[in-house]
Amino acid sequence: MTDREIVNLYWQRSENAIPETERCYGPYCHTVAYNLLRNLQDAEESVNDTWLAAWNAMPPARPNSLRAWLGKLTRNIAVTRLRRKGSLKRGGCEAAVALEELSECLPGDFDLERTVENRELLRCIDGFLAKLPERERVIFVGRYFYLLTVEELAESLRMKSATVKTVLYRTRAKLLRELEKEGVTDERERLSV
Repeated sequence: MTDREIVNLYWQRSENAIPETERCYGPYCHTVAYNLLRNLQDAEESVNDTWLAAWNAMPPARPNSLRAWLGKLTRNIAVTRLRRKGSLKRGGCEAAVALEELSECLPGDFDLERTVENRELLRCIDGFLAKLPERERVIFVGRYFYLLTVEELAESLRMKSATVKTVLYRTRAKLLRELEKEGVTDERERLSV
């Protein structure tokens, strides 16, 4: 079934919408949630919450890319669950490590929990990602959007972990320079990358 057909099921309020979505995107959404939460039960609950959120959002939403839209819904739900459990504050989880790495590039007043209010920064990051070579973009997005471990990225890309770490380090340094050039971050706030 195509994305358009699945979206139409939601718009028709058909009870087949959720089973079709789960059949097509269940494994993908589960991976997104699990990479953040590292707990099967929490990931499963987040995916179930994703189906409910999709049901409640369509209509009026009519996503162009159902996969990307569901992935973002799942990620947001999983991050909320992670925050509720206090995992980001306690540290020790992959999400905390990845977000801490990325925070070194962002201005001091940037609040990861209020990204909607930071549209200019997000526009700059999107532009930066669009200019990256595919391999660097895949590594960067895998690490900082999907919160994959360095080892998972290395394995999936058939690279050494040290190479992935080097690519991430250099990409963060490029991002910092780009943000400084765009005036989104202040040289005085610069943290060591």
